[in-house]
Amino acid sequence: MSSEQSSGDGPGGSGPGWLTLAAFLLMAVFAGGNTVAVRFSNFGLPPFWGATLRFTAAALIFWVVVLVRHIPLPQGRALVGATLYGLVSIGAASAGFYWGLVRAPAGLAGALLTLVPLMTLFFAWAHGLEQLHWQGLIGALIATAGVLLGVVGGFNGAMHAPSVLALVVGVACVAESGVVFKLFPDGDPIAYNAVSLTVGVPLLAALSRLMGEPWILPATGQTWAAYVYLVLIGTVVVFYLFLYVLARWTASATSYSFLLMPVATAIIAALVAGEAITTSFVIGAAMVIGGVWVGAFHRQREAPPEAEAACPRGSGEAVCQVP
Repeated sequence: MSSEQSSGDGPGGSGPGWLTLAAFLLMAVFAGGNTVAVRFSNFGLPPFWGATLRFTAAALIFWVVVLVRHIPLPQGRALVGATLYGLVSIGAASAGFYWGLVRAPAGLAGALLTLVPLMTLFFAWAHGLEQLHWQGLIGALIATAGVLLGVVGGFNGAMHAPSVLALVVGVACVAESGVVFKLFPDGDPIAYNAVSLTVGVPLLAALSRLMGEPWILPATGQTWAAYVYLVLIGTVVVFYLFLYVLARWTASATSYSFLLMPVATAIIAALVAGEAITTSFVIGAAMVIGGVWVGAFHRQREAPPEAEAACPRGSGEAVCQVP
């Protein structure tokens, strides 16, 4: 682990430092608009083609930065990890979300994203990467209940079963991708994203061609706005911040950002679109914040100082994990 990574953690590696925490919160806020932006993108672009356009542009931006700054690319096992990460997080997860959001509302996608921390806890345990902590499980359940109560409690209406299934598959792939990243040596987030996006885009393009989608450009200002947001903020900024935090924290703790995203979406909608903040939202948001603190922050504060030194990154061995 580099000195920069060590300095980003809390004392003795027991929790996140202020830079990691700031990145964690910014990531949740910026990602809060992604589901809405994808929904708008799907109005003007076929889903798989829209995802292909988005990630192709983001990959080009990352590659330009890699070339200009002469950032070394992942090698060996790190390259294998970046490839698998790209297939799971960019290819499979994005395919599920983009296709599901053609007929499913963004609010439902936001609700299902709250399952990411629970799935990550179990996936990390199944891979032998982390121990299964009751405190983390309880925190995730509290925060999930808060989202369902306050953020998407008003959602109702008939649901298209295949769309819901596609979203659930996307959620599972997001959870697994964080675990995959921790199983292999990491690298610079910019280079890692450049490689993973390049690997994932052909899968999305192949699905688009298989579905017979027209390869067109956005035709309206609304679609262009959604596309630009998804490329610059929803992908370049959010993906960089996600790997930045993930390299300095556990997969399960990082996944709690998905519980804050629906809250961020609701607050942004209130500020920009004038949507009302209800009492149930305030209560639900408080539950989310409490659950994230219990599951992600409080448990990390109790970790023994020697844990970081005893657990090299990418080892994937359960014997190294903090109890």
